[in-house]
Amino acid sequence: MRAVIVKKECIGCGLCTDICPTVFKMSKKAYAEVYVDEVSQEDRNEAMEAKENCPASAIKLED
Repeated sequence: MRAVIVKKECIGCGLCTDICPTVFKMSKKAYAEVYVDEVSQEDRNEAMEAKENCPASAIKLED
């Protein structure tokens, strides 16, 4: 599974980094970024939770 942040939709709230810090981080411009190529099996539930809770719906998960 891959995670993608749609940058034009991201509002930089940081919720995804709080929920799943092993996949998401905040950039220097205060927007979320994905910093792994592939979401590990261990991080899938947290990545899905981050997607579901993103207030801007800026997170996409692709198989």
